[in-house]
Amino acid sequence: MPTTGKPYRVAQWATGTIGLRALRAALDHPELALAGLYSHSPAKIGRDAGDLCGLPATGIRATDSLAAILELGVDCVLYMPRAFDQETVLALLSAGTNVVTTCGLFHHPPSMDPALRTRIEAACATGGSSIHSTGSSPGFITEALPLTLASVQRRVDSLTIDEYADLSQRDSPAMLFEVMGFGQAPADFDQARADHLGAGFGPSLRLLADAFGIPVDTVTAHGRTATARHRTTIAAGTIEAGTVAAQQITVTAHSYGQAALRFRATWYCTTDLDTDWPLRETGWHLELAGDAPLDIDIRFPIPLTRMAETAPGYTANRAVNAVPALCAAPPGIRTTMDLPHLVGAW
Repeated sequence: MPTTGKPYRVAQWATGTIGLRALRAALDHPELALAGLYSHSPAKIGRDAGDLCGLPATGIRATDSLAAILELGVDCVLYMPRAFDQETVLALLSAGTNVVTTCGLFHHPPSMDPALRTRIEAACATGGSSIHSTGSSPGFITEALPLTLASVQRRVDSLTIDEYADLSQRDSPAMLFEVMGFGQAPADFDQARADHLGAGFGPSLRLLADAFGIPVDTVTAHGRTATARHRTTIAAGTIEAGTVAAQQITVTAHSYGQAALRFRATWYCTTDLDTDWPLRETGWHLELAGDAPLDIDIRFPIPLTRMAETAPGYTANRAVNAVPALCAAPPGIRTTMDLPHLVGAW
């Protein structure tokens, strides 16, 4: 809690799927007090925060004005926008507002774009503020949990983090068929998609490498697809035989030419594939090789039909729980290594 004994005043930015879950979590958090709400959606401007996230009225109404948020002088903004806007974040930090964000640009400052890092650090110095990137993946599964597992090691040799997602019950046709490319004819994997994931998870792997004392030569990303053996009906529509029904993207940090740290995302719409990929149910699997090796499965004990409504909490809750720790931290870009363990408050 702040030294005054009062809750930290926060503003939520913005009101998408993750943002609305964070808004609800912030309103429920005993150490936080909602003071402002930003939304990109014209239909949500002027609506009460409680109404937007299914809670009683709060008196806090959504705005689309950065100036209005700055005028509040809040301790922290939970920044979860449609797309990262550098000038907005610089304005918040320069005004003395701490920022917790699910935008994955700040997991590992040494590997950031140098120009962005310079501007962000200058804004933090001006405002006496801090910024922190987190979430479930990357964040919890690529940083917080591996660092805890490493506490029982004297030597870490390698780590592989597998993320599995069964999308057969996800009723999101546009996302699956148009954005992700399921149900399309197989072709060479779009390297731009692999590079995008590499940009998101590479910094987390570099952070772990620093913590484990593993020198990193390069970080690479590549992807591959598998096709359906038979015509398959899923919640979002139909996947014809011979079209893409699964995809896998692997981000690898290499040390001395060998794979040392790896994050591998496997998303699939059916297990009836033309390949023998070792598929698991939705969740995470970690294999840590060292002098005290570990093999860990993490499963989500909820039906697939409820994943879309439940999964946002894994990302939003960690960001909300980070607010008190970040507000108490020294100014600058703060990583998982800089903050204490994040826990919920009841």
